[in-house]
Amino acid sequence: MASPSNSSTGLVSEFLLICFPNYQSWQRWLSLPFSLLFLLAMGANATLLITIWLDASLHEPMYYLLSLLSLLDIVLCLTVIPKVLAIFWFDLRSISFSACFLQMFIMNSFLTMESCTFMVMAYDRYVAICHPLRYPSIITDQFVSRAAIFVVARNALFSLPVPILSARLRYCDENIIKNCICTNLSVSKLSCDDITFNQLYQFVAGWTLLGSDLILIILSYSFILNAVLRIKAEGAMAKALSTCGSHFILILFFSTVLLVLVITNLARKRIPLDIPILLNILHHLIPPALNPVVYGVRTKEIKQGIQKLLRKL
Repeated sequence: MASPSNSSTGLVSEFLLICFPNYQSWQRWLSLPFSLLFLLAMGANATLLITIWLDASLHEPMYYLLSLLSLLDIVLCLTVIPKVLAIFWFDLRSISFSACFLQMFIMNSFLTMESCTFMVMAYDRYVAICHPLRYPSIITDQFVSRAAIFVVARNALFSLPVPILSARLRYCDENIIKNCICTNLSVSKLSCDDITFNQLYQFVAGWTLLGSDLILIILSYSFILNAVLRIKAEGAMAKALSTCGSHFILILFFSTVLLVLVITNLARKRIPLDIPILLNILHHLIPPALNPVVYGVRTKEIKQGIQKLLRKL
């Protein structure tokens, strides 16, 4: 292991990740459910992507956005969970300096990319329900392409300074990270420099990106609910709600888990350090596993596409 250095670009070449510092015995019990959730997330998202790719009837903007969400889920899972399982199974705690900050960048940027994708999907449902006649002219393949570029560019650009600011800090005495993953707070607190600006930027950028997405999602669903309540045709209300029910469930779960994670991090002094660590890992596991399952169960077209795919095997 490299010895600690006074410069982040000098002798420090790796960090050590200590999962659950107070309850390391948890690792043995958590490795199996984490492995099963990881396999479910990878398998379900891969199945969804292949189904949408092979089934021509699913080549529509709504399913392209769902494909984007699945891709983001896969990348997030692969960035975090294999390293966590390597620590659990083989005690491979070391992570290189560059790999740590790359992981930090992907976690920060892809989390906000998911939030932004949910916002675009909420707009898609808003147009479909509130302006159905204009839907084909507004939500086009070109719209999806531009939305995908916006999702990636906006969040990558605003998230890039977070690992850069952390990498420029001086790490003087310690390179032991009390976490399973390289979060900005866990890494930067090891520095002997002032990290106020680092923390302030992440707080402002994170809440600006996630907050603006959440406001637009709430506005979209407010308009949707208002439009649905005015529908008088028999069965039309239920049909309209079912078209966005899956999406709403996933947004609600994503926001709830994120909110719980934020609250536990703010209350670190009152609760064991291991709880936020556990919730952080679950936030990179449960939504990716849940998203394709919910859509596969609740969306008739996707369910039929998966059945066609299985019959071909």
